[in-house]
Amino acid sequence: MKFKFKARTKVGELREGVVSTASKDAAAVILQKNDLFPIHIEEEKENAAKKMFLKHYDRVTDKELFIFFRQLAILIEARVPIVTALVAISEQTSGHYLKLVLGEAIRDIEDGITLSDALSKRREIFSSLSINIIKAGEASGNLKKSVEYVADNIERNYNLTNKVKSAMTYPAIVLAVFFVIAFLVITLIIPKLTIMIKDLGAEVPWYTKLLIGTGDFMASYWWAVLVLIAGFVGGVVYYLNTAEGRKEWDHIKLKLPVIGVMFKYVYITRFSENLAVLLAGGIPIIKSLTIVSSVIGNMEYEELFLKTAENVKKGENMSDVLKKSPLIPPMVSHMVKIGEDSGQVDSVLGHITKFYGQEVELMAKNMSTLIEPILMILIGCGVAFMAVGVLMPIYNIAGQIK
Repeated sequence: MKFKFKARTKVGELREGVVSTASKDAAAVILQKNDLFPIHIEEEKENAAKKMFLKHYDRVTDKELFIFFRQLAILIEARVPIVTALVAISEQTSGHYLKLVLGEAIRDIEDGITLSDALSKRREIFSSLSINIIKAGEASGNLKKSVEYVADNIERNYNLTNKVKSAMTYPAIVLAVFFVIAFLVITLIIPKLTIMIKDLGAEVPWYTKLLIGTGDFMASYWWAVLVLIAGFVGGVVYYLNTAEGRKEWDHIKLKLPVIGVMFKYVYITRFSENLAVLLAGGIPIIKSLTIVSSVIGNMEYEELFLKTAENVKKGENMSDVLKKSPLIPPMVSHMVKIGEDSGQVDSVLGHITKFYGQEVELMAKNMSTLIEPILMILIGCGVAFMAVGVLMPIYNIAGQIK
């Protein structure tokens, strides 16, 4: 970061300028080392505004993160100094925000702090899990292995999330296209089809009257409907960004037919994999559970694992706490119990990860097959309602005229 400063020399002369460093305090230290006594130091607004803009519009993706850690592990294995390695990675990174953050981390490390501490100052990018694994690697002297752990973990989570997103893309596109077409049909086509029915003044069933009324309203006030839809979507998005909204949505996701089971398996896979990585890295079980709770991605599971950490702290077994929760399948709690009895919890968690990871992959592959019949029934009902409500009365009136 760049800081503008005003300072005085030993003889009282006023100096102004810019100094590049990691923090305001570090800037003051640099000025004092150069026999300057700071009067005022502030971060350059242009740089701060640029960082804020990039933070929101050039977000660091999981793919960028695991590539970064993979490259860092390779350079560490080649005995390249940390600062040199970060500079090399930064120069070839395409993400502007990641490049900016790495530049700040490089300056921090040059000022004498560790890699884990430098990363911990950028928690909007680097998770607690990644930071603690790297900190454990620094303490044990095996930083390269810890960085590889982090890279593997982020990559597996990235692949798992992508499988779920891919499975949800097809039904989402089908539903979106259906609603757009339905909106256009009701607004543009139905009013023209029902002109003859209205002109003849023939008696029609209630559902035809409903379609005629809806079509007339949409033809006149389609813009108002679009505004209402946009307002509704905006309201939902705002609500889901609140703590209460996220909790409600996390609960709903687990209750959805078909999809809910897949979400449940995803969270169990994240739990077992991340906890196994932390335990293998030498992180104590209570701290590991606390860290895992923050990276699961579901508030109900987060509360469960925080509660588990509290109970383990009181002397209770992790398996006993998990066994009481309906969020955890019995097989998981039994396997964790076996791991506790044998002293191989991380190994058992690895097997849980493998099993539920395969289940998620299988469900993701079959998702379109499972959801397609439901979508076809919904679309078919919508088309049938329009056909029966409009076309059948027209045919009946035409037959009476003959």
